[in-house]
Amino acid sequence: MNELIFQIQSLARGLWRFRWLALGIAWAVSLAGWIFVARMPDQYQATTRVYVDTTSMLKPLLRGLAVQTDLRQRLRLMTRSLLSRPNLEKVARMTDLDLNARTPEQMEALVNDLARRIRLRDAGRVNLYTISFTDPDPALAKRVVQALLTIFVESNLGDTRRESATALKFLDQQIADYARRLDEAERRLMEFKRRNVGLLPGQGGGYFERLEKLQAQLEEARLELRQAVNRRDELRRQLEDAEAAEEYALVPAVPAAATVSPLDARIQALQAKLDELLLKYTDQHPDVVEIRRTIAALEEQKRKELEAQAAAAGGEEPAAAASPVRQQLKLALAEADATVAALRVRVQSYERKLARLKSLVDTIPKVEAEYKRLMRDYGVTKKNYEALLARRESARISEEAQQTADEVKFRVIDPPRVPLDPVGPNRVLYMSLALGAGVAAGVLAALVLTQLRPTFDSRRALRQATGLPVLGGVMLVRTLTQRIRRRVEVTSFVFAALLLVLVYGGVLTIYMADLRLAEELRAIAGRFL
Repeated sequence: MNELIFQIQSLARGLWRFRWLALGIAWAVSLAGWIFVARMPDQYQATTRVYVDTTSMLKPLLRGLAVQTDLRQRLRLMTRSLLSRPNLEKVARMTDLDLNARTPEQMEALVNDLARRIRLRDAGRVNLYTISFTDPDPALAKRVVQALLTIFVESNLGDTRRESATALKFLDQQIADYARRLDEAERRLMEFKRRNVGLLPGQGGGYFERLEKLQAQLEEARLELRQAVNRRDELRRQLEDAEAAEEYALVPAVPAAATVSPLDARIQALQAKLDELLLKYTDQHPDVVEIRRTIAALEEQKRKELEAQAAAAGGEEPAAAASPVRQQLKLALAEADATVAALRVRVQSYERKLARLKSLVDTIPKVEAEYKRLMRDYGVTKKNYEALLARRESARISEEAQQTADEVKFRVIDPPRVPLDPVGPNRVLYMSLALGAGVAAGVLAALVLTQLRPTFDSRRALRQATGLPVLGGVMLVRTLTQRIRRRVEVTSFVFAALLLVLVYGGVLTIYMADLRLAEELRAIAGRFL
């Protein structure tokens, strides 16, 4: 501890030796700093506040119909791109600052200086933005802020409209391309259907489904045919039994009120069957054609029988009318014959279809596979085409909605303005720093000289430096004149130091009180420099 105190005392005595040099340097640096600060031009800050309103009445109404963009993301992009180089160059052109930049280097320096002095602050979720710019010329600062506000508003509208136009143009190109592809797919599908008429899969499914279904229909028709043949044979046996019973019966048969020819019964049964088939099939159906041919043959046979009866009707007496039971059996037998004939035609038709389908076992699957591929391509193309049409309508509605009522509205809360009082520089702080720098420079110079020109001001310092014992010392005894001169010197030093502090306090008072003396000081400093 004693050693530290001794070192501090030695350092203080060394500084005291060069006190006038330190004080002079402090005065020189402080005055130079104060003059420099006084000559610094006033800085005026122009500001504006703009509110971005993202709420719109059309937004909930057009949900699902129009394209809903992410407005917050757009705002973040707008604020980040406001200070981009193209926008800063546009600001320079709008404010005529580019007239002073004659070389690319000067233009680069101008753009960097604008980016450094422009400030864009936001209030978070409120979407309230503040744009500010600081410059010695208040009019220039206001013009820069106005240019930034114009770019901030117009860039959003211009970008939105350009995006909408680009999207519509792209959709129109894609729709035209898909329309051409859809026409080509329809043409290929039409030509394929024309080449493969009768081989294409219908509503019943593919080839094997159709084959299985036709086999089941054939088996069902054969079963019905066997049932109809058995029924016809049974009716024929009953009719034969009835005729035999009437032939050997003792009681004569009761005459019937009216007789119906077996041919008429068969024709009536076939006509009923034809009416039933026409409800399900067309006139070209094989069953319909076969039944009509059978009816025509029966009618021809009936005509011939009537002609034969008319020719032999000379003097013969009419045969006894058949009994009602036998007549009903004949009608039933005629109907059964017609049913058997129709079922036989159906079985033959199914057999022909099945044979033809089996003969195409190698062709139809290939046709079905190609047809499915064409239909798949056609379906995908048609689906994309319809989706593009829907999106183009959605984009058109969005563009019209933006032109009618903008999704983003800019409301200027505070127009660009410049306060009458400058915002800088902070001369009080800078002058304090100048005084501190002057004092530090003086002390540092004194310390350097102390190390360059060391002296021994005590026996202890001499003993520590040489390592030799000090036998004694000679004291300096000042005269009265020397003591008076020393007091005057000390008083002068203290007065000079206090005067430096007083000058610093006066300058601070002038600037803090905002007196017009500051302008006079700047004028005086300008004349000196």
